[in-house]
Amino acid sequence: MFKGREMAYTEQGEELLKRFIEKLEDISKVESPIKLEGRNMATILVPQSKKGKKTIKQG
Repeated sequence: MFKGREMAYTEQGEELLKRFIEKLEDISKVESPIKLEGRNMATILVPQSKKGKKTIKQG
């Protein structure tokens, strides 16, 4: 969340989120890109599915 004059530096907040995404790219993927909504900047990351993981059938 950006407050007051921080709104003038939203690009720095975006760079911070990009670095965060890069550090987690081996265990997650981006579901929703970085968005600035009012004073809030957000992105959604989801865990990557593991290859070879067995699924349990229900029913």
